[in-house]
Amino acid sequence: MATDHRRADAKSVQGAFLLDDPGFLKEIVQRVVQEMLEAEMTEHIGAAPYERTDARKGQRNGHKPRALRTRVGTLNLLVPQDREGNFSTRLFSRYQRNEKALCLALMEMYVEGVSTRRVKDITEELCGTSFSKSLVSSLAGSLDAELKAWRERRLEAEAYPYLFVDARYEKARVDGRVVSQGVLIVSGVRDDGLREILAVEVADTESAATYHELFRSLKTRGLKGVELVVSDDHEGLKAAIGRHFQGASWQRCQVHYQRNLLGMVGAKKRKELAADLRAIFAQASREQALGTASAVIRRWREKGHEKVACHIEENIEECLSCLSFPESHRRRIRTTNGQERLNQEIKRRTRVVRIFPNPQACLRLVSALAVEQSEEWVTGRRYLDIEELREHRRSQDCEAEGVMLVKR
Repeated sequence: MATDHRRADAKSVQGAFLLDDPGFLKEIVQRVVQEMLEAEMTEHIGAAPYERTDARKGQRNGHKPRALRTRVGTLNLLVPQDREGNFSTRLFSRYQRNEKALCLALMEMYVEGVSTRRVKDITEELCGTSFSKSLVSSLAGSLDAELKAWRERRLEAEAYPYLFVDARYEKARVDGRVVSQGVLIVSGVRDDGLREILAVEVADTESAATYHELFRSLKTRGLKGVELVVSDDHEGLKAAIGRHFQGASWQRCQVHYQRNLLGMVGAKKRKELAADLRAIFAQASREQALGTASAVIRRWREKGHEKVACHIEENIEECLSCLSFPESHRRRIRTTNGQERLNQEIKRRTRVVRIFPNPQACLRLVSALAVEQSEEWVTGRRYLDIEELREHRRSQDCEAEGVMLVKR
């Protein structure tokens, strides 16, 4: 009899899964999240329910109902309580931060009268309730304060040897018009080898003045010890780097450079040109890379591609700054590809909104995603061994001293 009941339950689950029943997914998520809450409480007091152990640091004291609004609907959870009242779950703030930002962007679209009935339906399904302009303002105020505090936080590391600057563009409504907004993101590798997202800004234009203000703010917040800045070749950005990071090297992103150069030849020549660039970038030293580049320039000039030859001749050195740093670091400091995961997540979320109701909504969502990514980086594995950079610098100093003694 029990076997028959199990078979019936299994068939019911299979049917719900095959029919794409929304309640089926909600039930699974709710069960998993509830188990995560119980596991957090067990970790907090050092003992499972009814377990007798000397490691116990407290006592359970029932549960408190809590509704968690998610994209699969509202989850009705029971949050464990401890007798001392010290337990606080990390789950809600981490899980809901970027969900709030996304829902707020959709809410604002509807409240400002620029969305469709479909947007309203989707948003109410995501949030689990209807909403008004006052609700939007209330939710936005609390979340904006949290994200602003993160963007303006003090940078505590002793040094940030490597800095990565990237920009992408999103559309937002400004004064009744749809305009392009630059989303500027700065990340860095700290002196402990971990990565951290240092700044997120939304600006009308990607200009020198914008980058000057961005870098000035970073230095005021405690940014120091920068040895290499990696970015594309935006003129305003280069000017700001030269002004604010004197003594640091600039690495032009090799991927951006390759895309720009390949656009100068026809489709049949791109494979050959790409192979030549890879040969230059694969060299172990700056001198070897420049020697290979000279041969490549000469070959393309003989083929009648003077424009390509001149472009390589004038710009290739900007792509070789990484060769002055430890060999084990070069693969990760030669491009801005390290921020690609964040860019993919931003694109996945902004595709839902399509056009932001205002620049503040754009900044809110991108900031929420950046906080989540930065938290993963600083609590994850070490990105680079900075001790190798210190050893590399000591070796260079010894070589320089040796050369000076020989000259004397």
